[in-house]
Amino acid sequence: MRPFHLAFAVDDLAAARAFYGGVLGCPEGRSSNAWIDFDLYGHQIVAHLASGAGSRARNPVDGHDVPVPHFGVVLTMDQWRALAARLEAAGVAFGIAPHVRFPGRPGEQATMFFSDPSGNELEFKAFADDRMIFAT
Repeated sequence: MRPFHLAFAVDDLAAARAFYGGVLGCPEGRSSNAWIDFDLYGHQIVAHLASGAGSRARNPVDGHDVPVPHFGVVLTMDQWRALAARLEAAGVAFGIAPHVRFPGRPGEQATMFFSDPSGNELEFKAFADDRMIFAT
């Protein structure tokens, strides 16, 4: 699978650098005074200094109000647990705390939601069985 690329707005590059580089542990790539490339589990995400970061729309999913838009990565279960622990240790506030969604049903997954300092919403998830990623 090839890496994806995602560019998103932030209102403070120093805060983005501290969050994505420090809290999430994403290695930094190229940068300028207007943007920073990060390696998010092998995928290229780019924080661009711009107004309009962070939407507040919500959509109901399995009893939670899921923020839209959001982005993240499907991790292995071990990576997901390690990231959840890292975020908890860093004092990151969860919009939706780490939990298992759709238990015992197709698509069962571990998931968690949180925001970056600019209000961009992130979801990281993991499946015990990757065949469930697109299960109906």
